[in-house]
Parts: sequence; C-alpha cells; structure tokens
Amino acid sequence: MEKDFKRRSDKMSARKVVRIRPGTKSIVLGVTGSIAAYKSAELASLLIKQGHQVFVVMTPEATEFITPLTLQTLSKNPVTTSFYDEKESWRPGHINLADRANLLLIAPATAHIIAELAHGLASHPLAAIALATRAPILLAPAMNGKMWSHPATVENVEKLKSRGVEFIGPEEGMLACGYEGLGRLWKVDDIAFRAEFLLARQENLIA
Repeated sequence: MEKDFKRRSDKMSARKVVRIRPGTKSIVLGVTGSIAAYKSAELASLLIKQGHQVFVVMTPEATEFITPLTLQTLSKNPVTTSFYDEKESWRPGHINLADRANLLLIAPATAHIIAELAHGLASHPLAAIALATRAPILLAPAMNGKMWSHPATVENVEKLKSRGVEFIGPEEGMLACGYEGLGRLWKVDDIAFRAEFLLARQENLIA
C-alpha cells in the first residue's frame, strides 16, 4: 500500500513539474497580408500585457502593410519573415518556434493562409510552423466577404475545424475594399481574450 501511495505521489509531482505557470507561455503570432495587419501591433501589445512571450512570424505580403521593426520593438523578440532569417544556429528557427509555442495565433488570417493550412503547404515559415506545431491554433480571418463565403474557403475552414483548429470571427461591417459584409477582423480585445482562454484550457489539460 505504501508503494502504491508513493507511486501516486510521484505521478502528482511529475504533473506539477510540467504545469505551465502564468506568465511563462509562448505565443507565436502569425501576421498575413491583409490591410488588417496593422492591428497586429495592438494585439501583440495586449498579449504581452497579459504576461506572455510573443514571437511574431510574418508572411512576405504582411510586411507590405506593417514593418517587422514595429512588431520586433513591441514584442522585444526577433521577427521571422523568411527561412533565410534563420542563421543563428544549426536548428531551423521555425521548428524551434513550433516546439516552444503554447499557442499559434494567426491574426489576421487571409483566405490564402487558410487554404495553405488546409492543404498542408509549407512554403514560408508561418505555414511550416502551423504544420509542425502541436500547440492549439487560433485563426482570426479577415478578407473580402465574397472570398469568405466562397465554397473553397468554406470547405477549407470546415477542414481545419475538423482537425481542431479554432476560429474567431470574422465580423460584419464596412470592409477596406469598399464592400459592407462579413469579413472584418474580430475585435482585438476579444481575440486576446480567446487566446487567454485557449492557453488556460491547455494548461488544465497538461495539469
């Protein structure tokens, strides 16, 4: 009986060791080529205020809307934009980020990145991280309403949901393209709140 009790105690100790403590979580923030990319600066700031480490990964198109330097300054971490940024060590940087991430959050998520993830493509670091990570994935779509409702996008979203990928938004409103409809990036505060919820849920599962 004493041995059984000791075994149970050891298991409980092991669980406490691997438990993620508040303020020690790593979020990989993916930014893609949408006009809403400028909101990623506010999102990064909110996530850091919540006590998390933020590592920004941008697609080449995203850099046309917001500079890597802005997000590097806010996150206080290097920003990855290309496989060729990864020269600091022998280990591929995108795999390192995939391994250390407690959450992969892509906001804004374009129709293009949704299609890439649905079909397992990995031609740039953000898509490769999504393929390699085993952390929860949260996507906040932002695109023209007709693109969001297109059967191809609908099919890709359903495919990703069936694999456990979470979505927040989009919401309805005036779009940058001049149309009004469903396609706006969800409110940044709410995205940060959902990220916190998913991290807490993951913490409970690990514990």
